[in-house]
Amino acid sequence: MPHSYGYRARTRKLFAKGFRKHGAAPLGAVLTTFRKGEYVDIRVDGAAHKGMPYKIYQGKTGKVFNVNPNSVGVIVNKQVRNRIEQKRIHVRVEHIRKSKCTENFKERVRTAEKEKRDKKPKKDRKRLPGKPVGEKFVKLNAEGVVFQNPIFHKEIF
Repeated sequence: MPHSYGYRARTRKLFAKGFRKHGAAPLGAVLTTFRKGEYVDIRVDGAAHKGMPYKIYQGKTGKVFNVNPNSVGVIVNKQVRNRIEQKRIHVRVEHIRKSKCTENFKERVRTAEKEKRDKKPKKDRKRLPGKPVGEKFVKLNAEGVVFQNPIFHKEIF
């Protein structure tokens, strides 16, 4: 059989739905409201053939720049040789979902605002890297040490 380089080549497992997840997309996914500036994940739904993005964008996260009645414009980073380009693609709403990449940031903002309202003493809110581990002494008995040296084989030649 000749080799195929088509638009959906090598996507049998990539676009396949999970076990007992086949069929049309639930209405909640289609009726989701998207706004400009939101982050969305591109998750291709193999059951909906219209407005399907190219396979390279599967699993990527992008930012919404345009909203149409049936599709959403998304800015996605794509690596092209030695550089990263920002690509603008339009994807139907069946193939995207809201991203949870900013949940941690939003939670920290919520707690900071709550602490401000509660008039608690000012606290440094910067995230800092972990501090170095303190020094330790390792005691070894002379009998407890086992040396594992490589065994050199005699040359065959």
